[in-house]
Amino acid sequence: MSTDVLRTADGWWVVRGDHAVPVDTKAATTAELLADRDAVREAALSGEAGTPVADLVALSPVTTPCRVVAQMVNYRSHARDSGFKGEIPPAFFRKASGSVSGPGDAVVRPSHVKFLDYEIELGLVMGAPLPVGTVVEERDLPSYVAALVITNDISAREVQLTKTQFYESKSYPTFTPTGPHLTLLELEDFTHLLDLRLKLSVNGELRQDRTLADMIVRPAQALTLLARFQTLDAGDLLLTGTPGGTALKAPPKAVEKIGALLPPAVKWKAFFKSQAKNPHYLNPGDVITATIATPDGRIDLGEQRTPVAAAN
Repeated sequence: MSTDVLRTADGWWVVRGDHAVPVDTKAATTAELLADRDAVREAALSGEAGTPVADLVALSPVTTPCRVVAQMVNYRSHARDSGFKGEIPPAFFRKASGSVSGPGDAVVRPSHVKFLDYEIELGLVMGAPLPVGTVVEERDLPSYVAALVITNDISAREVQLTKTQFYESKSYPTFTPTGPHLTLLELEDFTHLLDLRLKLSVNGELRQDRTLADMIVRPAQALTLLARFQTLDAGDLLLTGTPGGTALKAPPKAVEKIGALLPPAVKWKAFFKSQAKNPHYLNPGDVITATIATPDGRIDLGEQRTPVAAAN
């Protein structure tokens, strides 16, 4: 059975229902905590009543600096929304670890960004080094992945599209809300991963709702592909893609064909003029709610609730 851990300014806590018990560990980083699983187990088995979770202020359970890598267009529903046809080649990009923020921290929209988008993603937290050249079979996944987290790959769409710049558009501070739970997996939990359902709402309106069965490249294959060129270490984070339902969607075919005939500057000006009518982009005052769990509650990564704020 999985174990849910919170991180606060005072340390690490094992969540048991609506209370949490402190973990007796000197671990300062996520990697150090993952190496001290005995302390986590002792806290989970403790008879201590604990502290109400509602009284704790959760920080990101993934400490930084670390590598933050993300998969691009990795759900069939998102591929359809994005206008992709046929086979989709696997692709990765990096995010700055300075974008990682807590599960209740505000997402800050930079002053030059108008088209701010959300992307709920399952985060895999590495528990062991993944050297270049590693081949990961499904049975090997527990040897490399120690835990799961909710992440939100916040995106400045006009930066991403006009500059074809994923790194900048997704790396501003607060653009990777993470947590609340660091859900530590046991061996038997891995057989339930495809049952995980990702759900994201904005102001109570459901926008994204899919299980991992909609995923194109699953975790073991993703790690194998990533290991062709990228080393990962314990505590590093892999975002595994988002399902359909983001604010950004591909334009209709007729509009796309006309746009292809226009100079780039004219094309993007026309595109974002049309996007200005799209009410689904994030605005200051909005509240994003994200959950990832199996239907039976065997694996439950908690609830991430992040307000959107304007930059000062």
